[in-house]
Amino acid sequence: MKVLLVDDHPLILAALQQVIQGFGDDVTVIGVETAEAARQTLRDDDGVDLVLLDLALGEVDGFEVLAELRATWPAVPVVVVSASERASDVIRALDLGAMGFVPKTSSNDNLIKALHAVMNGGLFVPPHMLGLTTAQAQAQPHEPDTVPQVMRMLAEHAKPEPHQAKSVSLDSIGLTPRQTEVLALLLQGLPNKLIARQLNVSVETVKDHVAAVLRALNVSTRTQAVLAVSQMTQGAGIPGVRPGGR
Repeated sequence: MKVLLVDDHPLILAALQQVIQGFGDDVTVIGVETAEAARQTLRDDDGVDLVLLDLALGEVDGFEVLAELRATWPAVPVVVVSASERASDVIRALDLGAMGFVPKTSSNDNLIKALHAVMNGGLFVPPHMLGLTTAQAQAQPHEPDTVPQVMRMLAEHAKPEPHQAKSVSLDSIGLTPRQTEVLALLLQGLPNKLIARQLNVSVETVKDHVAAVLRALNVSTRTQAVLAVSQMTQGAGIPGVRPGGR
């Protein structure tokens, strides 16, 4: 496995490289400090399996870089590693196609768990983001986009150990095989047009399947679907999803 680390702080970059190298003997780690260096690496090396991206890259907007990476190299999953722990940043990163979000305050074990989850085709959201108390989830009534409704719903039913799988499973929501395929591609951050191309169906058909998936999950947006599925499958991976579609 080849991992590209993008972080403009040399000490943090070195520390992350050491942690990721411990992921396994077959891991190759490439560390770069700029968005342009990351672009060049991806242009030159089509063997990169995963990108770990810091959102604070000098004067470059990390969210814009994330969106660019997902649009230009959609087959390469991206995990955000950030000093931010704001719910709005987590939601925005997922909405732009990140397959995981790991705060820099996380333990090495959590980082490794995140990589395992993503490389096994799953998603990783900080457990404490999924385990918000009801009071925390409703703490910002004037900023409704910061904490989406699905997080309020998850908070109301959270167990004492929110990182563990809930009793409800993804299998229990009754998706058809085609809807499961659409969900798998949706969770990779692919837009409807690319999903249609992958499945060799029309965009309108994809829209119908996406609508059915959202109804089955009892959510109204793709971001809410990502969070809901992550809660159901934390650490278990998503059936039918392979890392970056490979």
